[in-house]
Amino acid sequence: MTDDRVYQVVVNHEEQYSIWDSEMNIPAGWSHAGVSGSREECLAYIDRTWTDITPLSVRTKYSQTTF
Repeated sequence: MTDDRVYQVVVNHEEQYSIWDSEMNIPAGWSHAGVSGSREECLAYIDRTWTDITPLSVRTKYSQTTF
C-alpha cells in the first residue's frame, strides 16, 4: 500500500517532535515545525533535528544543577 498523504512535523513545548497528517488540525499543545512532506521526509528531518530526546524541562532543570 502506498501512502500518498502529506505530513507535517510538529513540536510541543518540551521540544518533542512528531508527524501529523497535514489535512488534520494540529492538536492543542503542538505547533508546526516548518517542515512538510512525505512520511519518510518528515521522519528523516526529525532524525536529523531531534538529537536529544530528553524533554526540555528536564534538560533545563539539570543544566542549572551543580554537582
